[in-house]
Parts: sequence; structure tokens; C-alpha cells
Amino acid sequence: MKKQSRISILFQMLKMVSPLKWWMALAITLGVLGFLCAIFIPVLGAYAVSYGLGFAIPVSLKTLFVLLILFAALRAFLHYGEQKTNHFIAFTLLAIIRDKVFQALRRLCPAKLEGRDRGDLISLITSDVELLEVFYAHTISPIAIAIVTELIMVLLIASFHPLEGLWALCSYLIIGIALPAAISKRSGSTGDELRKQNGELAAYMLENIRGLDATIQYGTGEERLAEMNRRTEEFSKKQGDLNTLTGSNTALANTLIYFCDLIMFMIGAWLYTTGKVSFDGFLIPLIALMSSYGPVSALAALGTTLQPTIASASRVLAVLEEEPETEEITGMDPVQFAGASMEHVTFGYKNEDVLKDFSADFKENRIIGVVGRSGCGKSTMLKLLMRFWSTKQGEVKISDRDINRINTADLRNMESYMTQETHLFKDTVANNIRIARLDASDEEVIEACKKASIHDFIMTLPKGYETQIGELGETLSAGERQRLSLARVFLHRAPFVLLDEPTSNMDSLNEAVILRSLKEESGDKTIILVSHRHSTVRIADETLEIL
Repeated sequence: MKKQSRISILFQMLKMVSPLKWWMALAITLGVLGFLCAIFIPVLGAYAVSYGLGFAIPVSLKTLFVLLILFAALRAFLHYGEQKTNHFIAFTLLAIIRDKVFQALRRLCPAKLEGRDRGDLISLITSDVELLEVFYAHTISPIAIAIVTELIMVLLIASFHPLEGLWALCSYLIIGIALPAAISKRSGSTGDELRKQNGELAAYMLENIRGLDATIQYGTGEERLAEMNRRTEEFSKKQGDLNTLTGSNTALANTLIYFCDLIMFMIGAWLYTTGKVSFDGFLIPLIALMSSYGPVSALAALGTTLQPTIASASRVLAVLEEEPETEEITGMDPVQFAGASMEHVTFGYKNEDVLKDFSADFKENRIIGVVGRSGCGKSTMLKLLMRFWSTKQGEVKISDRDINRINTADLRNMESYMTQETHLFKDTVANNIRIARLDASDEEVIEACKKASIHDFIMTLPKGYETQIGELGETLSAGERQRLSLARVFLHRAPFVLLDEPTSNMDSLNEAVILRSLKEESGDKTIILVSHRHSTVRIADETLEIL
């Protein structure tokens, strides 16, 4: 995705509020009424001072005290209501955005996520999305509240004298618009750099946790720790720079507020001494201005706090808007598997072709062994048959139909694909296998495990098939994980089976059991068997060598 301007990012974030627009209107209304209550408490106090000095006031003293108590009580309830509504909006939208992110990742997977740092993705899904709460809970409604509240105050102050109203308007514009713009420019790209460093640090930490065994074995702990400390210090320094900017910006905002108050004092004093306003025309506008900076002061802080928020939003939107390598296909006529073929296919990653003018025919109910040197395109061929990637040239066909004209759901049902790496979820053994077919019975799961030569091992576990597998399957050996993956393949019962090095981590005994099962399955299946072992491809009806 191309780099977008901050304004463009903000508009896209605003569009997401549409489903909750009436809730947002409620939050703004509560916020405006709450600030007006807070502002009018000192204003009413100023009227009480005027009364004490012998000046006439528009209401009785008793009414004045009743209004003071009423506004103080209402301020608490209104502020609570505004905050509760804003956070309801924010957390609802965060749930919606997370759902959109996971849907986007599903569309992009696996092609667009290959080689991407897992730690960076985790940072995006968690901290980047979480940071958007600042925008939805503490940015949108405060801006609207500030505009409405300060317009009301400008009209109130101008009712005493237009010049005072004009300066009040200028004061609000200085604090609420000019100052945040200057702060944002002063902050520069600090927020962007901070979010980038946060993602890189998360990726590096995850990499070190997963590679802890290798670090201990080869004694590289000190070097790894030194690099970790260096990156942490850089991140802390960048966070410190942002904190320094935030502190100095707050000091600048307070200085400007005092300056604006001083000018209002001078304007009011001049108008009073020249007889253009009465005493309350001097005192009330000054007190009203001094007590009404709350809404625009919140905007002044946005110049700094919005920096990391916009940076996080940019990263989230980049995922949401990234186009997948292959779109999901729907609406095509269903097709039954009747063989597959690749005709003059050329494909490569970036600028290097892996397969060049490659053709192959995979007939029904046969085992096709695939051999070739490392990097020749064996795994790539399987990914093209799965339509994870699209060919540059040539056609991939199933049942003599171009794979791009087959419904994605039909294609996944026709194919079982076993990769070299087995992913296991933190769940029971049975549920990890049943992911291949959620409606499978216990008997069918057990049958699949027997074919994969893993049933006997499972029965030795503390709770058998209900034993919990550790995170990423780290409680199991590589061979055990591989056999669980094969059990999924057998359970799926697809007519077209794609196996990428299915027995690479197994001993000869387990390999023999599995190969026998595959040979028995080939009666009603087409199996492509990629392997570097000659003993494995020996069961194939034919062997294809990729040069």
C-alpha cells in the first residue's frame, strides 16, 4: 500500500464510526453540557462577587446558589456519561477493527504473509489496534465538543461587547488549532518511528524466545542480550524524546493560555474605564474565558498524542487495504475432481523464476513422486496447485478447468495439503486433528491416526486424545507433529492429496506404516508425494523430476 497523508488516514478512521454515529452524537451532547456546567460554576461565582460589590445581577442570590449546586451535581453525571459512551464507542470499534484485521490476514495468507515477522504482526494486532482507542475515545468527540462549546462561549462573551467576543474566538483558535498544528509539526515523525521500533522490538523478542535453545547451545547469549539491550535503549530514548516533547508542549500551551487571559483582562479593563461596558462586562467575560479552555486544551495535547495513534492507524490500514495475491472465488459451477495438470507454467518470487515453462499431468488414482534439487520449485508447484499464488504464464487446471474458475471452497474440499512445517494449536490432540473435518466422529479421528501411525503414541499420553498440546506443539517431537499433520490429511478425505516431505522426520518403521496407508488410499485418490528420500518415492506409480 502506498504511503498516505495523515489527513487521509484520519478520514478513513472517521468512516469506521458510521455504525455508531448516534452514540457519538450522544457523547458530544453530554460532553458539551458537562463543560458548560463546569464553565458556568466560576461564572456564577463572578456574579456573586459582583453582587457582593453592590452591582446588579440578572438573578437573585438564592437562585444563584441553587444553580451552583445544580451545575456541580450535573457536571459529575454528564462527565461520567460522556466518558462511558466514548469508551463504549471505542471498544466496540476496536472489536470491529480486530475482526476486519483477522479477515484481512485470512485473505492475505499465506502468500502475502510469507517471510513477514510474526512479532511485528502480533504487535499490530495487539498494541497498534489498542492504541486506536485514543482516537475513538479521546479525539473525535473532544474536537466536536470543543467546537460547539466554544461557539456558545463566544456568543455569550460577545453579548457583553463584540471586541471581547472577537478576542475569545481568537484565543480559542490559537489554543485549539494553531497550537496543535505547531506541536504536530514540531513532533515530526517521532510517533511513526516509535511505532516502527515497537514492532521491530516485538519481532526481535519473539525470535529470541523461540531460538532460546540454539542461543544456549552455541553460547551466544551475551551477544543476543547486548543487541536486545541496544534495541530497548533506542526504543526508550525515542519514547523519552516523545515524553519531552509532550511536556514542553504542555508548558507552551499553558503559557499561551495565560497570554490570552492577559489580553482579555486588558481589553475588558479598557472597555470598562472608557465606559463602554459595566463592571460585569469586564468581570464576566474574563472569568468565562479563563474557565472555558478545558475543551480546547484537550485539543492542544492532540498534537503530540495523535502522532503514535496515526502511525498505528497507518499500519492497521495498510493490512486492511493490501490486496491478496489471489482473491477468493465464488459463484462458479461446482466441479468434481478428475485429475490435474500444469501447462507451460512460469512462476517466480520477485525477479527470480523458480518454474520455467513447466508442464505436468497428474492422473486420477495414482501416486506421483516428485524429486529434484533443493530450490528447484517442488514446494512452489504444490502452492500453485493450491492457488496460494497465481502463475505468471501458463495454466493450472483441475478436472480440465482453469484453477482460477473454480470456487475456492470447492478447491479446498478437493485438496489436502501437508506442508513441511506442522502448525498445532494449544488445544486437545483430538481437536487438533479434527480441524481437518469438524464434523468427524471420534471413531473417524482414531482411524485417521492409525493410518498416520500416531494412535499408539496418543494412547500413552496422560489423557489420550483429550491431552492438551502445548503452544505451537512444542511438547511433541518433530516426527510426532508430522504424523498428526498426516492424520489431518487422512481425516480430510480429499481426492487430491499434496504432500511436501511427509516423512522427513520419521524413522523407517513409522515411514513404512504411513507409506502403506498412502498406497491403500491411492485407490480413490491422486497423491503428489514430494520427497528427497528414494525410499519414500519408491511407492509412486510414476516419478516426476523437476530440474
